[in-house]
This record gives sequence, structure tokens and C-alpha cells, in this order.
Amino acid sequence: MKKPSKSPSKNASGGAKAPGKKPARVPVHKGPSGEIRLIGGHWKRIKLKVADRPGLRPTPDRVRETLFNWLGQDLHGLRCVDAFAGTGALGFEAASRGAAEVLLVEHDGALVVQLQRVQAQLLALELPEAAAPQKLHILRGEGVATLRQLAPASYHVIFLDPPFDGELYEPALAAAARALAVNGSIYLEGPKAWTDALLEPFGLVVYRHLKAGAVHAHVLRAAAATVDTAAPADTPAA
Repeated sequence: MKKPSKSPSKNASGGAKAPGKKPARVPVHKGPSGEIRLIGGHWKRIKLKVADRPGLRPTPDRVRETLFNWLGQDLHGLRCVDAFAGTGALGFEAASRGAAEVLLVEHDGALVVQLQRVQAQLLALELPEAAAPQKLHILRGEGVATLRQLAPASYHVIFLDPPFDGELYEPALAAAARALAVNGSIYLEGPKAWTDALLEPFGLVVYRHLKAGAVHAHVLRAAAATVDTAAPADTPAA
């Protein structure tokens, strides 16, 4: 049913009140609730249950597909950490693509239980004979604190997808930059575009950027590692 239109509000002099500033748009990942689908690797097309929790935002299939085109389809030998795991979509995708070690960190106890169920589901599946041994760890903890405890230059891929309404981006970037291995990559997802100027205090630069709706996805690299590379163009949204 169409709602009746409201008459414009009046100010003290009887005139129409000027419209106020619109509230900031909060990015929301749309899609079927209750499950995610792995899109590559030896667990390709496997569907995983997702807990129903407020604010939980699984990275969409299309964004994950683009991300792993950037990172490379084969992650064999790489160490990865998903610092704000949530559904585990990024960490499990990395494991499916052969990462030697994946650490998923989540502070919500209910989500940790669900991640452990997914882990058990995946590890029970038969792997190809050529699949290399993997380490898949799930840790209940706070993402920034865990990143700070990692050895310097110890992880090749670090996934950062913190709550959009929090204030975790700067501390997470600082901690991730310290833990990033030489020629490694940081995936950053957020409600705004991060520029080289904003990333300069962390010694990082934008290597790839994609805007999908109100969500900005980035791959970041250490500034020193990109001195001799050409500046990449943004990836157009589909």
C-alpha cells in the first residue's frame, strides 16, 4: 500500500522547513541469507551455513571473485589471516585455493562456534590427491590485538573487513602493515575509498580498488614494494 505523503514541516515563521542533511548511507551486502558459496579452489561451489547475527556482512561472490583474481587463483605456500572473520568467507576461500596456513579471528562466541562447524564440514570432504597439507586455525579473539601479536613480516595476505560503524580501521591497518610479509597484500573492505594519502602514515598504497554499490574493496601493498610498478586503474563495478 502506498503511504500517504506528508506535508512539509513548517518553521516558526510558517514557511516550509529546509530539508536537513541526509544520513550517511550504511553499506549493506545484499544476497540470500543463511549461506555463502565458495567460488574457487578444491572446495569450489561448496555452500556453507552462515549464522544470523546483526551486522554480519558476508563479502559478496562477485567481490570475492575479483579479489582473488587480483591476489592470484593459487595461494599455495602463502600464510593468510582473516582478522575479522565473521562468516569466514574470505579465510575459507583462501584455504580452498591452497593457502598453506589460514588463521580466522573472531570475537563473537556464537560466530566462532559456527566457524568451527564450517571447518569440520570442509575438513571432512575428500581433497584432490595433489592437495598440499594445510593448517586452518580458528581463534576467538579481537582482530587488532591478534594482528599486533603476529611476528613482523610473517603473513602474505591479511584480510581486513571490520565493522563499518566502528573505529578499527586505523589501528587495524597499522598492525597489519607491521605483520605484512615482503610483497604481501592487505585486503581492505569499508564504506569509503582509501587513498594513498590516507594510507601514507601506514606505509601502504592502493594496488587495486573496486566500488560495488556502497562498498569499497581495496588491495593494499607496502609503498616500498610498488615503487617500480605502474599505478593500476580502478576496477569498474559490474
